[in-house]
Amino acid sequence: MTTASVVTAFSVLERVAELQPVGLSDLARAADLPKSTVHRCLQTLQEVGWVESSGGTSARWSMSLRALSVCGGAGGRQSLRDLALPLMSDLQLVTTETVHLCAPDGDVLVLLERLDTSHALRAFLPLGERIPLHASATGLAYLSACPDDVVERYLAGPLERRTPASLVDPDVIRAELVAVRARGYSINENGLSTGISSLGAPIVSRTGVVGALSVSGPSIRIVPARFEELGTQVVESARRLGRLL
Repeated sequence: MTTASVVTAFSVLERVAELQPVGLSDLARAADLPKSTVHRCLQTLQEVGWVESSGGTSARWSMSLRALSVCGGAGGRQSLRDLALPLMSDLQLVTTETVHLCAPDGDVLVLLERLDTSHALRAFLPLGERIPLHASATGLAYLSACPDDVVERYLAGPLERRTPASLVDPDVIRAELVAVRARGYSINENGLSTGISSLGAPIVSRTGVVGALSVSGPSIRIVPARFEELGTQVVESARRLGRLL
């Protein structure tokens, strides 16, 4: 790709961020470029996961969740984080534990937002942390809502053991995903960080799974007796967020 084409692609991306959701004709006028050039740019940006189309004959274009996770939101559309924050706040208050919001970027999840507990002893992950799908509550929840071909492709790759308790056997993970689907939430005890337990639920919109929510805290506080209560609360928050999306 030449320098000129890169500049053109970024110009189109900036116009999408300003006007989203926007049709091809309006976008071409705003960018002062031929429709054919803008269309080629959009196709390239869609291939690399930075924009998404509503489809159909009158497609409208928006920034993707991947772009929002990297840039922290853009333009006139509320990001996943914006929509999630009030629900995360409610969830944090009722559970009194740390709440995480994650969205996918390739074969990992990216931590978009974290609301901390007031407890001195608590779970902590930095914003922007890249989280493996097989070794985290958010990741297992996300995988549970993915199509089978996506799950199998992921399980065919290398599965890093983050702690001694990380799930790395594909058959064990498949069985765990069946359990997650049955109860609605994932359980991860010490799989991502030793001494930390988490419960997660997928965020599913009309277009499919877009991320996951979790409640995390020290395993001495998040004990099995609390799993059903906390898991149900996470599921309800994730469902509400999915309806908003």
